[in-house]
Amino acid sequence: MAMLTHTRGPFERARYPLDNRTDVRAGSAAAHLATIKRFCLGVLTILVAGTAAAAIMALKIAVYLPRFHY
Repeated sequence: MAMLTHTRGPFERARYPLDNRTDVRAGSAAAHLATIKRFCLGVLTILVAGTAAAAIMALKIAVYLPRFHY
């Protein structure tokens, strides 16, 4: 269990050299941007699927509705 715990206290921040700090922030920003892009693509996929389902239903209504009009 000792190998799995941190050597610093639980609330201490990790110490980075000044050079590395910008690299860490850039990597973090890239990860956040990738997460936002993935979320937006998921939302876009759901909207496209909903639009396709609505278009199919509208087409079926347009085809079958004249049969019920006397």
